[in-house]
Amino acid sequence: MPFDFISGEILLIDKPLTWTSFDVVNKIRKLLRQKAGIPKIKVGHAGTLDPMATGLLILCTGKMTKKIQELTGFDKEYTGTFFFGATTPSLDSETPVSETFPVDHLTPQILLDAAKNLTGTIDQIPPDYSAKFIDGKRAYKLARKNREIILQPVRVTIHEFEITRISLPEVDFRISSSKGTYIRALARDFGKAAGSGAYLSSLRRTKIGEYHVRDAISVEQFEALLDSLTNQSLI
Repeated sequence: MPFDFISGEILLIDKPLTWTSFDVVNKIRKLLRQKAGIPKIKVGHAGTLDPMATGLLILCTGKMTKKIQELTGFDKEYTGTFFFGATTPSLDSETPVSETFPVDHLTPQILLDAAKNLTGTIDQIPPDYSAKFIDGKRAYKLARKNREIILQPVRVTIHEFEITRISLPEVDFRISSSKGTYIRALARDFGKAAGSGAYLSSLRRTKIGEYHVRDAISVEQFEALLDSLTNQSLI
Protein backbone atom coordinates (compact mmCIF):
# COMPACT_ATOMS: atom_id res chain seq x y z
CA MET A 1 0.00 0.00 0.00
CA PRO A 2 1.47 3.39 -0.99
CA PHE A 3 2.09 6.05 1.63
CA ASP A 4 1.63 9.79 1.25
CA PHE A 5 3.72 11.27 4.01
CA ILE A 6 3.35 14.83 2.71
CA SER A 7 -0.45 14.82 2.61
CA GLY A 8 -0.20 13.12 5.96
CA GLU A 9 0.06 9.77 7.71
CA ILE A 10 -0.58 8.64 11.28
CA LEU A 11 2.29 6.43 12.43
CA LEU A 12 2.10 4.16 15.47
CA ILE A 13 5.60 3.78 16.91
CA ASP A 14 6.67 1.63 19.87
CA LYS A 15 9.03 4.02 21.67
CA PRO A 16 12.22 2.39 22.92
CA LEU A 17 13.53 2.75 26.46
CA THR A 18 15.71 5.84 27.21
CA TRP A 19 14.63 7.64 24.03
CA THR A 20 12.74 10.90 24.46
CA SER A 21 9.62 11.45 22.39
CA PHE A 22 11.51 14.12 20.45
CA ASP A 23 14.31 11.62 19.75
CA VAL A 24 11.73 9.49 17.95
CA VAL A 25 10.27 12.46 16.05
CA ASN A 26 13.73 13.58 14.93
CA LYS A 27 14.71 10.06 13.85
CA ILE A 28 11.53 9.54 11.81
CA ARG A 29 11.93 12.96 10.17
CA LYS A 30 15.55 12.15 9.31
CA LEU A 31 14.56 8.78 7.81
CA LEU A 32 11.86 10.41 5.69
CA ARG A 33 14.40 12.91 4.39
CA GLN A 34 17.10 10.34 3.68
CA LYS A 35 15.16 7.30 2.53
CA ALA A 36 11.90 8.77 1.22
CA GLY A 37 13.60 11.67 -0.50
CA ILE A 38 11.42 14.29 1.18
CA PRO A 39 13.72 17.24 1.96
CA LYS A 40 11.26 19.11 4.16
CA ILE A 41 8.39 17.55 6.11
CA LYS A 42 6.49 18.20 9.31
CA VAL A 43 6.54 15.45 11.93
CA GLY A 44 5.02 15.72 15.40
CA HIS A 45 3.87 13.47 18.21
CA ALA A 46 0.53 13.30 20.03
CA GLY A 47 1.47 12.91 23.69
CA THR A 48 4.88 12.78 25.34
CA LEU A 49 6.33 9.63 26.88
CA ASP A 50 9.10 9.96 29.48
CA PRO A 51 12.55 8.56 28.55
CA MET A 52 12.16 5.66 31.02
CA ALA A 53 8.83 4.63 29.48
CA THR A 54 8.17 2.50 26.42
CA GLY A 55 5.11 1.93 24.31
CA LEU A 56 2.70 3.68 22.02
CA LEU A 57 3.73 6.99 20.53
CA ILE A 58 1.48 8.43 17.82
CA LEU A 59 3.35 10.41 15.17
CA CYS A 60 1.73 12.54 12.49
CA THR A 61 3.39 13.62 9.26
CA GLY A 62 2.69 16.41 6.80
CA LYS A 63 -0.80 17.87 6.85
CA MET A 64 -1.94 15.23 9.34
CA THR A 65 -0.07 17.18 12.05
CA LYS A 66 -3.24 19.27 12.26
CA LYS A 67 -4.83 16.30 14.08
CA ILE A 68 -2.23 16.26 16.86
CA GLN A 69 -4.28 18.33 19.30
CA GLU A 70 -7.28 16.05 18.81
CA LEU A 71 -5.22 12.89 19.29
CA THR A 72 -3.50 14.28 22.37
CA GLY A 73 -6.87 14.71 24.05
CA PHE A 74 -7.69 10.99 23.98
CA ASP A 75 -7.65 8.85 27.13
CA LYS A 76 -4.52 6.75 27.69
CA GLU A 77 -3.88 3.25 29.06
CA TYR A 78 -0.68 2.16 30.79
CA THR A 79 0.82 -0.92 32.38
CA GLY A 80 3.87 -1.02 34.60
CA THR A 81 5.35 -1.49 38.05
CA PHE A 82 5.47 0.61 41.20
CA PHE A 83 8.37 -0.02 43.59
CA PHE A 84 7.37 0.39 47.24
CA GLY A 85 9.56 1.44 50.13
CA ALA A 86 11.46 4.22 48.36
CA THR A 87 11.06 7.41 46.38
CA THR A 88 13.25 9.32 43.93
CA PRO A 89 13.34 13.02 42.98
CA SER A 90 12.02 12.25 39.48
CA LEU A 91 9.45 9.77 40.87
CA ASP A 92 10.82 7.10 38.52
CA SER A 93 14.09 5.22 38.02
CA GLU A 94 15.78 8.06 36.15
CA THR A 95 17.20 9.45 39.43
CA PRO A 96 18.64 7.61 42.48
CA VAL A 97 16.59 6.74 45.56
CA SER A 98 16.40 9.73 47.93
CA GLU A 99 14.12 8.43 50.72
CA THR A 100 13.11 5.05 52.10
CA PHE A 101 9.88 3.99 53.81
CA PRO A 102 8.45 1.00 55.71
CA VAL A 103 6.61 -1.72 53.79
CA ASP A 104 6.06 -4.37 56.49
CA HIS A 105 2.55 -3.10 57.18
CA LEU A 106 1.42 -3.35 53.57
CA THR A 107 -1.28 -5.90 52.76
CA PRO A 108 -3.19 -6.54 49.54
CA GLN A 109 -6.25 -4.88 51.09
CA ILE A 110 -4.32 -1.71 51.97
CA LEU A 111 -3.02 -1.50 48.42
CA LEU A 112 -6.44 -2.14 46.90
CA ASP A 113 -8.02 0.51 49.12
CA ALA A 114 -5.31 3.01 48.20
CA ALA A 115 -5.88 2.35 44.50
CA LYS A 116 -9.64 2.77 44.97
CA ASN A 117 -9.13 6.12 46.72
CA LEU A 118 -7.15 7.36 43.73
CA THR A 119 -9.75 6.26 41.18
CA GLY A 120 -12.02 8.92 39.75
CA THR A 121 -11.43 12.65 39.32
CA ILE A 122 -8.52 13.87 41.44
CA ASP A 123 -6.32 16.96 41.77
CA GLN A 124 -2.80 15.85 40.93
CA ILE A 125 0.38 17.83 41.53
CA PRO A 126 2.73 17.27 38.56
CA PRO A 127 6.26 15.95 39.23
CA ASP A 128 9.03 18.47 39.82
CA TYR A 129 10.84 16.71 36.96
CA SER A 130 8.22 17.64 34.38
CA ALA A 131 7.96 19.92 31.36
CA LYS A 132 5.61 22.31 33.16
CA PHE A 133 6.63 25.96 32.94
CA ILE A 134 7.55 28.02 36.01
CA ASP A 135 8.28 31.68 35.23
CA GLY A 136 9.12 30.75 31.67
CA LYS A 137 11.43 27.88 32.56
CA ARG A 138 10.82 24.12 32.45
CA ALA A 139 10.31 22.63 35.90
CA TYR A 140 12.75 19.78 35.28
CA LYS A 141 15.55 22.23 34.50
CA LEU A 142 14.96 23.99 37.80
CA ALA A 143 14.74 20.66 39.64
CA ARG A 144 18.14 19.60 38.30
CA LYS A 145 19.59 22.79 39.82
CA ASN A 146 17.90 22.03 43.16
CA ARG A 147 15.68 25.11 42.87
CA GLU A 148 12.48 25.33 44.89
CA ILE A 149 9.51 24.29 42.78
CA ILE A 150 5.84 24.94 43.46
CA LEU A 151 3.47 23.44 40.90
CA GLN A 152 -0.27 23.90 40.96
CA PRO A 153 -2.50 20.81 41.01
CA VAL A 154 -4.14 19.69 37.78
CA ARG A 155 -7.52 17.97 37.69
CA VAL A 156 -7.29 14.58 36.00
CA THR A 157 -9.45 11.45 35.90
CA ILE A 158 -8.29 7.94 36.68
CA HIS A 159 -10.91 5.80 34.92
CA GLU A 160 -9.45 2.44 36.02
CA PHE A 161 -6.72 1.56 38.51
CA GLU A 162 -6.24 -2.19 38.44
CA ILE A 163 -3.57 -3.94 40.48
CA THR A 164 -2.46 -6.95 38.46
CA ARG A 165 0.33 -8.37 40.65
CA ILE A 166 1.55 -7.88 44.21
CA SER A 167 5.05 -9.12 44.98
CA LEU A 168 6.40 -6.55 47.41
CA PRO A 169 8.27 -4.35 47.01
CA GLU A 170 6.82 -4.50 43.47
CA VAL A 171 3.20 -3.85 42.53
CA ASP A 172 2.12 -4.20 38.90
CA PHE A 173 -0.79 -2.19 37.52
CA ARG A 174 -3.00 -1.32 34.58
CA ILE A 175 -4.28 2.25 34.55
CA SER A 176 -6.68 4.05 32.22
CA SER A 177 -6.61 7.81 32.62
CA SER A 178 -7.42 11.15 31.06
CA LYS A 179 -5.12 13.50 29.21
CA GLY A 180 -2.50 15.14 31.41
CA THR A 181 -2.16 12.37 33.99
CA TYR A 182 1.36 11.73 35.28
CA ILE A 183 1.74 8.09 36.25
CA ARG A 184 4.92 9.05 38.11
CA ALA A 185 2.88 11.41 40.27
CA LEU A 186 0.33 8.64 40.80
CA ALA A 187 3.17 6.44 42.09
CA ARG A 188 4.00 9.12 44.66
CA ASP A 189 0.37 9.51 45.71
CA PHE A 190 -0.24 5.76 45.76
CA GLY A 191 2.71 5.26 48.10
CA LYS A 192 1.44 7.97 50.45
CA ALA A 193 -2.12 6.62 50.39
CA ALA A 194 -0.76 3.22 51.47
CA GLY A 195 1.26 4.75 54.32
CA SER A 196 4.59 4.20 52.62
CA GLY A 197 6.43 5.55 49.60
CA ALA A 198 6.70 4.41 46.00
CA TYR A 199 8.20 5.32 42.67
CA LEU A 200 7.57 4.21 39.11
CA SER A 201 10.07 1.53 38.15
CA SER A 202 8.65 0.66 34.72
CA LEU A 203 5.96 2.04 32.44
CA ARG A 204 4.50 1.05 29.10
CA ARG A 205 1.75 2.96 27.28
CA THR A 206 -0.57 0.45 25.67
CA LYS A 207 -3.40 2.59 24.28
CA ILE A 208 -4.25 6.12 23.14
CA GLY A 209 -7.96 6.29 22.44
CA GLU A 210 -8.64 3.31 20.17
CA TYR A 211 -5.03 3.06 18.99
CA HIS A 212 -3.18 0.10 20.52
CA VAL A 213 0.51 -0.63 20.91
CA ARG A 214 0.03 -4.09 19.40
CA ASP A 215 -0.44 -2.28 16.07
CA ALA A 216 2.72 -0.20 16.51
CA ILE A 217 6.11 -0.83 14.93
CA SER A 218 9.63 -0.11 16.14
CA VAL A 219 11.82 2.62 14.69
CA GLU A 220 13.93 -0.12 13.08
CA GLN A 221 10.85 -1.66 11.48
CA PHE A 222 9.83 1.73 10.10
CA GLU A 223 13.28 2.15 8.58
CA ALA A 224 13.02 -1.30 7.00
CA LEU A 225 9.57 -0.38 5.68
CA LEU A 226 10.98 2.70 3.94
CA ASP A 227 13.77 0.59 2.47
CA SER A 228 11.19 -1.78 0.99
CA LEU A 229 9.12 0.90 -0.69
CA THR A 230 9.81 2.37 -4.08
CA ASN A 231 10.20 6.10 -4.60
CA GLN A 232 6.96 6.06 -6.57
CA SER A 233 4.98 4.77 -3.57
CA LEU A 234 6.44 7.34 -1.22
CA ILE A 235 5.42 10.59 -2.92
